[in-house]
Amino acid sequence: MGGEAGCAAAVGAEGRVKSLGLVFEDERKGCYSSGETVAGHVLLEASEPVALRALRLEAQGRATAAWGPSTCPRASASAAALAVFSEVEYLNVRLSLREPPAGEGIILLQPGKHEFPFRFQLPSEPLVTSFTGKYGSIQYCVRAVLERPRVPDQSVKRELQVVSHVDVNTPALLTPVLKTQEKMVGCWFFTSGPVSLSAKIERKGYCNGEAIPIYAEIENCSSRLIVPKAAIFQTQTYLASGKTKTIRHMVANVRGNHIASGSTDTWNGKTLKIPPVTPSILDCCIIRVDYSLAVYIHIPGAKKLMLELPLVIGTIPYNGFGSRNSSIASQFSMDMSWLTLTLPEQPEAPPNYADVVSEEEFSRHIPPYPQPPNCEGEVCCPVFACIQEFRFQPPPLYSEVDPHPSDVEETQPVSFIL
Repeated sequence: MGGEAGCAAAVGAEGRVKSLGLVFEDERKGCYSSGETVAGHVLLEASEPVALRALRLEAQGRATAAWGPSTCPRASASAAALAVFSEVEYLNVRLSLREPPAGEGIILLQPGKHEFPFRFQLPSEPLVTSFTGKYGSIQYCVRAVLERPRVPDQSVKRELQVVSHVDVNTPALLTPVLKTQEKMVGCWFFTSGPVSLSAKIERKGYCNGEAIPIYAEIENCSSRLIVPKAAIFQTQTYLASGKTKTIRHMVANVRGNHIASGSTDTWNGKTLKIPPVTPSILDCCIIRVDYSLAVYIHIPGAKKLMLELPLVIGTIPYNGFGSRNSSIASQFSMDMSWLTLTLPEQPEAPPNYADVVSEEEFSRHIPPYPQPPNCEGEVCCPVFACIQEFRFQPPPLYSEVDPHPSDVEETQPVSFIL
């Protein structure tokens, strides 16, 4: 029988093949991306001489979506015809690791341990992230197949984890998301007042392990006690044969304090941590994985008031500089753009003081020195200091020539750190 385990014992004819295994060159590498190289070895141990036709390597990757009666192993043929099924192929590589020379149909391997190296490159086109759900999966695997005469093929398979990187530093994912909604609480004509909710997150893209700061304002003008909450929802969408299946479940949540009637509450960055989840899958035509951050209010006796903010779970973390630096730079360039319109290419000398202030105007603003009082034979009042006014005093004459030249010329370069 053909084994499917990573190091399965493959029992061949007369027990000649002791084991067949497959190892990657870097076993610590958790996942691969498009364009990367996959390398490793196929290990074969024989207790006796082994005759084989070929040893080949297959790498396959596909997305499948299926549901219906045929998902049951005992489904009948008529029920299988009603099944919903769709498939998309992303990877198909075949390599020959050992084959007989031309004109010969069999290779004879001597007893002992044998290693067959392999190496191939993943397609440069974007590959969809590996995923397994209720109604479908996206799987990649590497399989070594041993073809032998008069004996069923033996094989060993290893799963290959693939990730399609999503950079949360792109402008589309750095945009803040804000929504506002109001709900009138009551039944028919007996209303108790509105409940309003406004929620915001600083950006749309986050990664696993990050804490999302939530900013919200809740106003309770109803007569009921309400409770604000927030949660991250994962939505899986499967498309096959023109039909759709959707699964939605909560992956993380946080709860706020009760808000009494006539009161308000504010969340100034209340955090909700993202647990380890599958990154957003947005580039597969039959399987899609979306996320949203829902801020909602539980109202007793009424339907909850909910705001859903779109969320993208990426793989390349936020670097802390993309949006902040770009926003500051754009603001700086906008605020300081007038400098480029008003500054001349060469600095101009300031006007001469005599051209601005005439002698008559200068003399009017300089009062004469007061005469000291005559204090002979009587007690004088306290003496007040008279300080000369320096209004309209002439500035130093402008000159482009340094009046105090330095004997040593400075040659040290000047640099600006922004």
